[in-house]
Amino acid sequence: FIHQTIAEEDRNVKIACALPGLTSGYGPSHQAAEDLALMRAMPNMTVIDPCDAHEIEQVVPAMAAHQGPVYMRLLRGQVPLVLDEYNYKFELGKAKLLRDGGDVLIIASGLMTMRALEAAKALSEDHVDVGVLHVPTIKPLDAETIVREAGRSGRLVVVAENHTVIGGLGEAVAGLLMRSGVRVPFRQIGLPDQFLDAGALPTLHDRYGISLSEVVKQVKGWLK
Repeated sequence: FIHQTIAEEDRNVKIACALPGLTSGYGPSHQAAEDLALMRAMPNMTVIDPCDAHEIEQVVPAMAAHQGPVYMRLLRGQVPLVLDEYNYKFELGKAKLLRDGGDVLIIASGLMTMRALEAAKALSEDHVDVGVLHVPTIKPLDAETIVREAGRSGRLVVVAENHTVIGGLGEAVAGLLMRSGVRVPFRQIGLPDQFLDAGALPTLHDRYGISLSEVVKQVKGWLK
């Protein structure tokens, strides 16, 4: 129905869906780990993955002002505040560099932007300088900013997303960099191409590599 009656007809419909990626421990029926891939594949569809309550508050009026279909991932329950301390302002279609770093650039969206910022602070204690580029608009992608930041020499580029590694932000960025002739060390942090287990969220985040400790461990391993 979304494909045929909203996207194909380019209707001015806004969709906000809860429980994105691994934000519920109730198993595959409550874990939308493939939604970005499905939505970004549709022509005319704008796709947004906000980080926190501060950003959601800004995204809603921007969605309403945009003419055309929009899909937004919506966190629910106790939504954290993260971006307010960075003087952040959401702009549709724009990526924002939240912190710079000379060793690693983590390109992230959604709750993984929060993880990336936490990991950057933790890694700084080991003298690893990590930059974080927040990409809330998955489609249209901010090609100019991503190519500019990823193209700076001497950095490992890591895309971190709360989504399957198939068809989401990671593959979108990888394709963009290849088409743009940007050759850098590139890695992905994301959910595996499988239906996920049920269980306690901290345990699942560890198991599938998106917890703070696992993000830090993976980045350290890639830098060896």
